[in-house]
Amino acid sequence: MALLNKFLSGGKSQPLAAAHGQGGGQAAHGGHDAHGHDHHDQEGMKVFGFWLFLITDVILFGTLFATFVVLRLNTAGGPTGAELIEINGIIISTFILLTSSFTSGVALLEMNRGNKKGLITWLVITALLGASFIYLEVTEFIHLVNEGATIGTSAYWSSFFTLVGTHGLHVSIGLVWMVALIIQLARRGITDVTKRKVNVISLYWHFLDVIWIFVFTIVYLMGVM
Repeated sequence: MALLNKFLSGGKSQPLAAAHGQGGGQAAHGGHDAHGHDHHDQEGMKVFGFWLFLITDVILFGTLFATFVVLRLNTAGGPTGAELIEINGIIISTFILLTSSFTSGVALLEMNRGNKKGLITWLVITALLGASFIYLEVTEFIHLVNEGATIGTSAYWSSFFTLVGTHGLHVSIGLVWMVALIIQLARRGITDVTKRKVNVISLYWHFLDVIWIFVFTIVYLMGVM
């Protein structure tokens, strides 16, 4: 009888142990899937949050453009844009910024190919072009101030410096952001997190280029005409 009980209990324990092991494996696998799903949701929420930021920026720049259009003839008898703006330098700045948009797109292609070195190289080129744009813009502002056009000279120049300066501030923030991302890529390589960050900075950079096209058309071309 004891032998029979031992046989019966052994025969039941093995399936139970196997079932327990299988259940534990399924739980571990389910936990891994849940973690990956949560990570994906977090990345998606961060991208969604960035889109909300861009929407608020569109509203901001739309307000600044509308203000400039309303005030562009209010020079208070002072210098006008047509008198002081050097359009050749603005054309060079525009070419540089649009080229940086192209190089940021190439960086994105290199990331999708898994080429870390190429990604970093093109991001560095993009950052250098952006820094050149900021240098030319600061040089332009210094020239205007030396010619007697400051933010307090008239309503026209107040709206001019506010609009163009806000765009330049966004480009400067983008440069700091890009340099920090380049350092992170050099240390960690191409991961899901860095991929998301590269996609976001590329979208941000293209957005600034689109805004600059409006600045170039409305502020500079209309100012010269």
